[in-house]
Amino acid sequence: MSSPDISTDLLDRFAAIVGERYALRSEADLAPHLIENRGLYHGSSPLLLKPGSVAEVSDIMKLATETGTAIVPQTGNTGLVGGQTPRAGKADIILSLERMNRIRDVDPVANVLVADGGAILAEVQKAAEAHGRLFPLSLGSEGSCRIGGNLSTNAGGTAVLAYGNMRQLCLGLEVVLPTGEIWDGLRRLKKDNTGYDLRDLFIGAEGTLGIITGAVLKLFPQPLGHQVAFAGLNSVEDALGLFNLAASLCGASLTGFELMPRFGVEITTRHIDGVRDPLDAAYPWYVLIDISTSDSAETAERMMNGVLEQGFEAGLVLDAAIASSVAQQKAIWHMRESMSDAQKPEGGSIKHDVSVPVSKVPHFIAEAEEAVMAAMPGARICAFGHMGDGNIHYNISQPVGADKDAFIARWHEMNHIVHGLVLAHGGSISAEHGIGQLKRDELAAIRPAIEIELMRRIKRAFDPANIMNPGKVVSLEV
Repeated sequence: MSSPDISTDLLDRFAAIVGERYALRSEADLAPHLIENRGLYHGSSPLLLKPGSVAEVSDIMKLATETGTAIVPQTGNTGLVGGQTPRAGKADIILSLERMNRIRDVDPVANVLVADGGAILAEVQKAAEAHGRLFPLSLGSEGSCRIGGNLSTNAGGTAVLAYGNMRQLCLGLEVVLPTGEIWDGLRRLKKDNTGYDLRDLFIGAEGTLGIITGAVLKLFPQPLGHQVAFAGLNSVEDALGLFNLAASLCGASLTGFELMPRFGVEITTRHIDGVRDPLDAAYPWYVLIDISTSDSAETAERMMNGVLEQGFEAGLVLDAAIASSVAQQKAIWHMRESMSDAQKPEGGSIKHDVSVPVSKVPHFIAEAEEAVMAAMPGARICAFGHMGDGNIHYNISQPVGADKDAFIARWHEMNHIVHGLVLAHGGSISAEHGIGQLKRDELAAIRPAIEIELMRRIKRAFDPANIMNPGKVVSLEV
């Protein structure tokens, strides 16, 4: 399969690096890798390469630089902004780290784990657990997403409140540069003030500066106590009040505080097998409270009881259920993690991954609802997410009976409304999903010109040929 922009001979040269078995060219083999998870982007590519070593990745990039061939890194293909999707109508070659999936080392004394960039997140979690340790990054896609992609998007997830996002969970990196040079920065040090922090340039760069082939990750002791509760509330203001109460009582032991609307609970119980509402009555808003303690199960139980008791006394909590088993804890978390997927059977959905200062969450949600409903009467808002760190997934489902295509056609109009309010509250238009293709032009429009120019200078310095995931995050065309 050739392309007007790349010869068969050149494709053969790339394929020879990994062997024909790991060089996919057929339409059927390429098809799953050409579409973004939500179907927003459909790319094109004549070839997908699956290198099995850092040396092979290096050879691929050397040839790409020599010939000016664009390379798009792809790990689990679970991204939501088109960062992993090749450009439409181009001859981008996809580089998959699927074969580079080893856990290289686990050191429970130093609390570090070294993994390939293609290691699946769930396997990293299991490897840590086997040594009595915890790797706290937790995502709905953890069974398929990979560490290189998690780092390249600076993934957040449900435990940022206590442990931070991937930037805080990484000590060192191994990166293949666009030129094919290899940077071995697999340092295991918490203290290392030796020059510029190159690691942080690659984390969150979405594969535009290099390919992350290995990482040193931080581990933590496994909690001895764990409690999960599901509480019904009257308002987002009450949710904020309960969060402040829980944070004061639990400190670092508060490992999750998730906000959910009634509409989200209704569609999740309706469409996701095995999900049920833990409470008998319906409430306007809900929170999931997660507490983990390092000393004992009794401490976690005492903390949870204290949060709920004081929450009831203050009129913040209307009803609550505490999970009495690990299975019930997982079931409550499954409801929260399935909320986005539960919107699909309801028709079209316009999504926003935004963050505002925690104290502004109630104001933002109220103002956004008023503005969205004024622009689109009948829209069904599903605003949920990580209340504890201000990250709200402000999703809008189409009105009942509306035409899906006509609804999706208003994507940018709704983005303009929601993102305008986010910025007015000092927030971010991308909390954890990244920029990719979806928000590249909007980023350039809202950030100061010098900030975008500095990003372009960094891109040119690392990738002067502009072959590394071109067209993502920042455009070099001014």
